[in-house]
Amino acid sequence: QVQLMESGGGSVQAGGSLRLSCAISGNIPRRIYMAWFRLAPGNEREGVAIIDNFGSTRYANSVKGRFTISKDNAENILYLQMNSLKPEDTAMYYCAASSYLIFDLRPSDYNYWGQGTQVTVSS
Repeated sequence: QVQLMESGGGSVQAGGSLRLSCAISGNIPRRIYMAWFRLAPGNEREGVAIIDNFGSTRYANSVKGRFTISKDNAENILYLQMNSLKPEDTAMYYCAASSYLIFDLRPSDYNYWGQGTQVTVSS
C-alpha cells in the first residue's frame, strides 16, 4: 500500500503563488507515476499534471506555463508549484499515484489517492 498526504493549500489573491506538497510513504513500488488532480464544486475531477519516474511531465492546458510538477525522489515528496493563480484554480487538490504506469491524467488510471488540500483564489 502507498499512503499519500497533501499539504500547502490555502487562500491567496489572484496572481499569487502556492506550493503544494505530497508526502509519499508505505510500500512504494520502484516505478510509480505521480500526479495532481483537482475537484471544484459542480465539476468533474480534473487532471492537472503528471510526472513519471524519469522526470517527464505533462500538464493540463488550463495550467500550462503557470504550474510546475516536481518530485524529490530522495525524500519521496511530490510538489506542485502554482504561480499566477486565477479564481478558476479554486478547488480541492489531490495527490495521486499510479502503479499501472499509464502516462495520462485519467482518474481511473490511478490507484492511490490522498485526502486533498483546499486551494482558494480570490479576485
